[in-house]
Amino acid sequence: MENAGLQFESRPAAIDERRIEAELVGHRPADVARVLAREKALFVSAEAPEALVIGSDQTMSLGDRVYHKPGSLDEARENLLSLSGQTHRLNSGIAIATAGKIIWEHVSHADLTVRTLGDEFISKYLERVGDKVFGSVGAYQLEGEGIQLFSRIEGDYFTILGLPMLPLLDKLRELGAIDA
Repeated sequence: MENAGLQFESRPAAIDERRIEAELVGHRPADVARVLAREKALFVSAEAPEALVIGSDQTMSLGDRVYHKPGSLDEARENLLSLSGQTHRLNSGIAIATAGKIIWEHVSHADLTVRTLGDEFISKYLERVGDKVFGSVGAYQLEGEGIQLFSRIEGDYFTILGLPMLPLLDKLRELGAIDA
């Protein structure tokens, strides 16, 4: 958002994401991303009702499986092996709240195909990227060495990063919050 010329303040939303996800078992991963974005926006909006609050969240799924950030290198390895040769989906949800009410929400998708990965490549990849694998649900950062994992990407870059900027900017212009 800073690179887009937006002035903003970042505040964490102290919500229990795993509890919310547990309540949404059986829902589509896109719906989970949307609800988590809503809850984050509403939480911060309750603290700053005069502000225009943007909440966002992202889910990653392959079929019915929803992934979370790996807690160990073994889990990161297992996640990468399960993604090898497969196409997974990133769902980036975004919501805007003001005065404790949601005034807009949106979900964008990106489909990413991981090339077939060998055990040796995965071991070397994990060794090179180190603790960075714990910061991403897919054990990769597309903007870094993680790009080497992919054979095909369909979707917009900002959706992949977790904040669908183009729809957000359109809505902010429509609301008069930024110059049209």
